[in-house]
Amino acid sequence: MTAQVETAKRRPRNRRSPLASIAIHATLIIAVLIAIFPIAWVVLSSLKPGVWVQSSELSFIKEPTLDNYKYVLTETLFPRWALNSLIVAVATTAIGVLMSATTGYALSRFNFPGRRQLLLVFLVTQMFPVSILIVPIYVIMANLGLINTHGSLIIAYLTIAVPFCSWMLKGYFDSISRELDEAAQIDGCGPFATFWRIILPLARPGIAVTAFFTFLTAWGEVAYATAFIQEKSKFTLGYGLQQFVPAFNPQWEYLTASAVLITVPAGIVFFFAQRHLVSGLTAGAVKG
Repeated sequence: MTAQVETAKRRPRNRRSPLASIAIHATLIIAVLIAIFPIAWVVLSSLKPGVWVQSSELSFIKEPTLDNYKYVLTETLFPRWALNSLIVAVATTAIGVLMSATTGYALSRFNFPGRRQLLLVFLVTQMFPVSILIVPIYVIMANLGLINTHGSLIIAYLTIAVPFCSWMLKGYFDSISRELDEAAQIDGCGPFATFWRIILPLARPGIAVTAFFTFLTAWGEVAYATAFIQEKSKFTLGYGLQQFVPAFNPQWEYLTASAVLITVPAGIVFFFAQRHLVSGLTAGAVKG
């Protein structure tokens, strides 16, 4: 009897059958292929001449060339659009991270009149789609004389990023022990010194996630850029790429090449932020 009990204990529980394993792996492979196929198709199309991109003949790659990239980088305003997007994205990220971090810390550590209402406002603002917010924000920007300026885009993108990131960082700061704040106060640090010297370095994973989200929000946005920017030299990438697909004679080969180039800066930001992303997204989910 004892031997049977020991054998039962050593027997693995919930052992998956071979058929179930095959089904799970097949499902994962199909999901990966579905996710990768559009990206691969864009990359391959960017290497084809225009005649083959618009051809009805199905081919993975035919007469590969880099002329599409050369044309986009030398014969269009793509470099200027990329610089505009970089300026807007970096400014939005810097201001957004600073505002979100200070707001999240204040909401996490201090009790003040209107705190719960402010949290509710941040939550409610995430429920409105951009299409509803464009008109009132456009009116505000017009009254401030900011239409056709990159400042209008930075402010508009901050209205998207700051509420969400403040909520996220508030949860992350909640996971950092308050005893650290108390110890810093005993050592003579004020609230700002405690935040800057003690808490902020510990919140690097959360800050990395916030910066990544804010950068992506500003880097590829189209709706606000279309509404606020009028001069071609001030276009951002998301708006500028529409020039390659007019109503007649769309230039898909240049659009796909531009789409590949757009992913490079986002990939670089992800590369530097990736080691913090998982911990930054999950640490604030559990308090304590």
